[in-house]
Amino acid sequence: MIPDFQLHADVLALVAILAVGWWWLETRIRPLVAPDAEPATTRQRAAWYSGVAVILVAAGWPIHDLAEEVLFTFHMVEHLLLGFVVPPLLLVGIPRWMGDYVLGRDAVAKVIRPFANPVAGFFAFNFAIVAVHWPEAITWQNTNEWAHFFIHVGFFTTAMMLWLPLFSPTPAIKTMRPPMKMLYLFLCTIVPTVPASFLTFSSTQLYPTYGDMPLTWGLTAVQDQTMAGIIMKLAGAFYLLGMIAVLWFRWIGEEREWEEIERSLVGS
Repeated sequence: MIPDFQLHADVLALVAILAVGWWWLETRIRPLVAPDAEPATTRQRAAWYSGVAVILVAAGWPIHDLAEEVLFTFHMVEHLLLGFVVPPLLLVGIPRWMGDYVLGRDAVAKVIRPFANPVAGFFAFNFAIVAVHWPEAITWQNTNEWAHFFIHVGFFTTAMMLWLPLFSPTPAIKTMRPPMKMLYLFLCTIVPTVPASFLTFSSTQLYPTYGDMPLTWGLTAVQDQTMAGIIMKLAGAFYLLGMIAVLWFRWIGEEREWEEIERSLVGS
């Protein structure tokens, strides 16, 4: 069963603001405030608009509606997309001049820095990922639109805190060295094991607001929870481990380049 089509005006408004706002900054504001700055690359454009597209997919029909009304598994998919996929895409999609202009101003950076360090980001996000999957929190999200909205805003905020130390678009907010980035991401694979284990191995229904709706997809409520737990642990872990691998190969490549430069300087 797929819920009837719904046009989520709040999601469309957010997507429009992000899409048009980035275009307006790049094409109208950059020539005024940073005329000598490098324009956004194709990679940055693709990353930003991919992040916006993932927001539309995750928070729009049918995934959002299935997540609220039918299967907790889709709720997990929605949260993984919003917490793990969207933030790095948006941050990578911000060119240097835009990062300096929006986030790098002294007044803004002073506010963001205490929340955009690895310790704050790690604990805030991992607390949030446990809290938003607490049975009472799921009940609030599925029965109260305002509660759902503010819980998602809080969750996404902590996700940005998590990813800023990795992909900050401005030097005003420091990033970590590659080895620390890899350790940081590895640690992020551990904490979700706790709620994922409860979901995977529970023999009772933890989220009564779904009732018998999983049966419309041929699943019991417990099987739905088990699938959600497996996705939370395995999909999240493999995604983060894949990102660690990318960081590793980039770091090795950079180190080799520096070694070649040093050898060429010594040889000359």
